[in-house]
Amino acid sequence: MPDSEGQGDRDAIRAIIISQFESLSWGEGHAPGWDGFAGDFLAEASLFPAARPAKPIGVGAFVERMRKLSETSLRTFDETVLGIDIHVFGNIAIAAAGAEMIENGAGTSRSVEMMLLVKSEGSWKIAAQAWDKASESNPLPDTLVSAATSR
Repeated sequence: MPDSEGQGDRDAIRAIIISQFESLSWGEGHAPGWDGFAGDFLAEASLFPAARPAKPIGVGAFVERMRKLSETSLRTFDETVLGIDIHVFGNIAIAAAGAEMIENGAGTSRSVEMMLLVKSEGSWKIAAQAWDKASESNPLPDTLVSAATSR
């Protein structure tokens, strides 16, 4: 398949992913974008945090949990996209994003987030999202470390 095929869809998905990370970043003078974050999901989308056993959480419940943290123990949170890998087939897509998070200006961690997306009425929405923490024994894949790496 030529590189230009589906490029518009990949660009739209990339924009959603970047928006997700920007929406969940906050600090002094920079408020989180809860509505923007929630708006990128289908109404009944499920999120699967890294904690095990796996337990789905709805977007509204996730936003409320993060909102409470932002008002108490997590005063600053900065999420940065390191790299994205996107695969589109018709009106469905999967995307993987490598990310780095800095909590309260000190604690740095990395993760991989995987998303299932669907295109409906001309717009891409996230149908499900799951993530897991990176570690020395479970490092980020090279393809998700460089922001320049994005198919």
